[in-house]
Amino acid sequence: MVTLDFRTLTVPVGIVRILEVIFTCISFSLVASVGHSTDSFWTWCMFTWCFCFCVTLLILFMEFTSLNAKLPISWDDFTTAFAMLATLMVLAASIIYPIFFTCPSCGRQIGATVTSCLAFILYAIEVGLTRAKTGEISGFLSTVPGLLKVLEAFVACIIFICLDYTAFSRFPGLQWCVAVYSICFIFATLVIIFTICRLLSLFPAPFDKVLIFCNVLAVLMYITAVVIWPLYSFKNNPRPSYCSKVVTCPWNNLVVISFMTCVNLVAYIVDTVYSFRLVFFVSRT
Repeated sequence: MVTLDFRTLTVPVGIVRILEVIFTCISFSLVASVGHSTDSFWTWCMFTWCFCFCVTLLILFMEFTSLNAKLPISWDDFTTAFAMLATLMVLAASIIYPIFFTCPSCGRQIGATVTSCLAFILYAIEVGLTRAKTGEISGFLSTVPGLLKVLEAFVACIIFICLDYTAFSRFPGLQWCVAVYSICFIFATLVIIFTICRLLSLFPAPFDKVLIFCNVLAVLMYITAVVIWPLYSFKNNPRPSYCSKVVTCPWNNLVVISFMTCVNLVAYIVDTVYSFRLVFFVSRT
């Protein structure tokens, strides 16, 4: 029997989610009213707003009808992971869309950008509201290492989007970097899926020890990628002159990959340090 819980709509998290639904709806509605585009960046932005709108609305519905309690998953981990993912996706859309599709006289495009930025702020607030506080007992994805796993997986996805097979297939060094991105992405994704589905007990060793080992390994692998990727990508490969005249340029994608590799290295270092602190210091006190 379905039980309606009106309190879920009046608590701070519920109010924030209602506003997220409103602002993401306004964003994709304004952009859709301008017209359709086949550009991949336009598709990404529209997908982001529509995806976040639909999932947030689904979360509101599931909690309002109390159906979330009947699901065989960790609901708190799922909502926190989604809030973190939505924050990153909407942030990317809020940066990409105005760069490529707005102009001083484009009222609806500017309006969509503003509402997208407001949606980003709301999702960031939701992450702050749902993140585990010190001393609280909660799911792994509600902790800082859990949120970092979502960040690491998202950054890897951006790297994969920018990859060009013809560019990295010529050099074994670049192929190694792609292997690094793929291996670390797979592990981060498995951790997220296993946590949400409550399958962490299937790990052959204590989860916290496995996590530390994989984080240390990921740091070492990403250190090699930070050095090797720009070394092979930019050696005897200056920026083409046409890149300043086109929207998308393969050389610019190489820069994005180099930057995102550094971002993920920092994320894995912070993740490792925080995991060490939780396991070897906090757990002993």
